[in-house]
Amino acid sequence: MTTPALLPLSGRRIPPLNLGPPSFPHHRATLRLSEKFILLLILSAFITLCFGAFFFLPDSSKHKRFDLGLEDVLIPHVDAGKGAKNPGVFLIHGPDEHRHREEEERLRNKIRADHEKALEEAKEKLKKSREEIQAEIQTEKNKVVQEMKTKEKKPVPAAPIPNLIGTHGGDPEDNDLREKREKIKEMMKHAWDNYRIYGWGHNELRPIARKGHSTNIFGSSQMGATIVDALDTLYIMGLHDEFRDGQKWIENNLDFSVNSEVSVFEVNIRFIGGLLAAYYLSGEEIFKIKAVQLAEKLLPAFNTPTGIPWAMVNLKSGVGRNWGWASAGSSILAEFGTLHMEFVHLSYLTGNPIYYKKVMHIRKLLQKMDRPNGLYPNYLNPRTGRWGQYHTSVGGLGDSFYEYLLKAWLMSDKTDHEARKMYDDAIEAIEKHLIRKSRGGLTFIGEWKNGHLEKKMGHLACFAGGMFVLGADGSRMDQAGHYLELGAEIARTCHESYDRTALKLGPESFKFDGAVEAVAVRQAEKYYILRPEVIETYWYLWRFTHDPRYREWGWEAALAIEKYCRVNGGFSGVKDVYSSTPTHDDVQQSFFLAETLKYLYLLFSSDDLLPLDHWVFNTEAHPLPVLHLANTTLSRNPAVR
Repeated sequence: MTTPALLPLSGRRIPPLNLGPPSFPHHRATLRLSEKFILLLILSAFITLCFGAFFFLPDSSKHKRFDLGLEDVLIPHVDAGKGAKNPGVFLIHGPDEHRHREEEERLRNKIRADHEKALEEAKEKLKKSREEIQAEIQTEKNKVVQEMKTKEKKPVPAAPIPNLIGTHGGDPEDNDLREKREKIKEMMKHAWDNYRIYGWGHNELRPIARKGHSTNIFGSSQMGATIVDALDTLYIMGLHDEFRDGQKWIENNLDFSVNSEVSVFEVNIRFIGGLLAAYYLSGEEIFKIKAVQLAEKLLPAFNTPTGIPWAMVNLKSGVGRNWGWASAGSSILAEFGTLHMEFVHLSYLTGNPIYYKKVMHIRKLLQKMDRPNGLYPNYLNPRTGRWGQYHTSVGGLGDSFYEYLLKAWLMSDKTDHEARKMYDDAIEAIEKHLIRKSRGGLTFIGEWKNGHLEKKMGHLACFAGGMFVLGADGSRMDQAGHYLELGAEIARTCHESYDRTALKLGPESFKFDGAVEAVAVRQAEKYYILRPEVIETYWYLWRFTHDPRYREWGWEAALAIEKYCRVNGGFSGVKDVYSSTPTHDDVQQSFFLAETLKYLYLLFSSDDLLPLDHWVFNTEAHPLPVLHLANTTLSRNPAVR
């Protein structure tokens, strides 16, 4: 059976690829090279000193001596034949020639002493054991690392913090709701505590094997993805001891100067988004500093002929490349189109416009391009600036691009009219070509492939119900009611995809083909990996309609997760939602703590916790404040203005 780990085909989320624990096969070779390096360094110093003795000692036979009184004077020599200044000079001594001979002798003696000292040091080095040399190398490395850490902690320029409302509280008045919210909090504690015990510092957790886990999107390094991703959820839930543990790890261990190739998209939404949200919620400067450090490491990914970034970049070398499976070496729409929120906030906080300029360049390029049927294909070649395969979806590969157009407008306090127009144009084309109603009356969003509509909808596309509702206010021709209704229809369809399984958890994708509706057909599409998109849509529908069915549906999902995904070591995805005795995939995804549990907690909280007129959630559910800017090109930071 093909597992989700082998299918890296998502926009909002690339399913994880298990690469196993990192290995370090070149350790011994590195040690030998370090020893040789020290010996070569000593020999080079010795040779330099020898050459200095021959070429830089003053030679009295080449000097003209002329009595000019008390001081030595440098006189430029003039070549009478050419009438031009010769770079050589004559050194003219004063009357005391004996004093100059003494000075020359003193210099010679000093060089001899330095030679002898270098030779003695070399002899001492050669007498030392391998272990002693290794210890000295490590000491020098530690000094360099400490100096780098000190340098990295340089303060970021101050920026006025937006008026932050609703960062605490949200206690519902109803006792039943309070109990449900407390249950979600307990689930978060279970997930976090087990990660803390068995996977601390690793990117994710294997809750059954009880050990750390990572995927290719994070490269080969232990970057603590779960810690960074979960911080704001911990803070919102009032789990402040756990929050401080995470903060301490970040201060002491989170290092972006590693030789590791990472997904630009994933580290942006999880790490930069998570760090910025933690900074805004807590006010702790270290989160802003780390976010800026990482952003600087991502900038080389934009060094392409078009300015469309590579999908991956090496954090140390800055070398970028695209996924091997992407159409003709293309970049992915949902990846390069899901940077705007975080990069605008980076420019706002630092006063450096480069982040804003990078994402606006992408927007300007997309505006100039022809779009087949008004749709944005999922693939764009960063070398040629041409579309790749004509494949359009609101699920994997496309989804969060449309989400960020809308949220760019919301985050700008509804002043970024350019982003709103692009969103409205795109949604009109999606409604015309991709949205259909099944024979059974279920509204779904298909995928456009080379001129044909594939009647299949992914779990990832279920976020769109919330997006339509969020964008209803401000829609063209006063269509707010229409988009509220469309969002509710998508939510109903996605609920049906859950309700028609044995576990009451939704499959990765489901078809609408003939008699089959909202059901997965292929075995490789029957898994559930703790995804949040359906619960996300329930939460937005609840906020805008207060229809109690969305809390009921959310609680059904929470109970199913608790019953079938909870294990002693945390929470795990399941491989077949249609089997009453499911097999676990043994991965606790970082987005389960960042998104799924956060949306469930907010669903059972009052609306004054993170109100939507003051906060905009990135695609990893990290809340960023609305920026009340004069226009989209300026920051309130005076350095940008």
